[in-house]
Amino acid sequence: MLWFQGNSLQIAKFSFGLLRNLSASNTALPVLTLFTKDPCPLCDEAKEVLKPYEHRFILQEVDITLPENSTWYERYKFDIPVFHLNGQFLMMHRVNTSKLEKQLLKLEQQVLETN
Repeated sequence: MLWFQGNSLQIAKFSFGLLRNLSASNTALPVLTLFTKDPCPLCDEAKEVLKPYEHRFILQEVDITLPENSTWYERYKFDIPVFHLNGQFLMMHRVNTSKLEKQLLKLEQQVLETN
């Protein structure tokens, strides 16, 4: 597992079990998971589109070509980039900024209501 920490962006490579545990935890920021492989030019484009939002989530990358991620490989090998938000499917192929914004606002509102 590798962590690269920037101002508010954290990137990690996780296996399925650890991904499930992290998604279920009570983290301050939601977890946006990017299912990717190397190389993935569409994934690189997607990460650029996400930059204005990066302070609102933790970005986690899952390399579907790793042996421990074979389940994700079988599911998404023809569809990357694929995104999950807090463990739930959100979008694939391209970043839909309106969908992302809507879901982030919903999660942020839930946090405000519980505090």
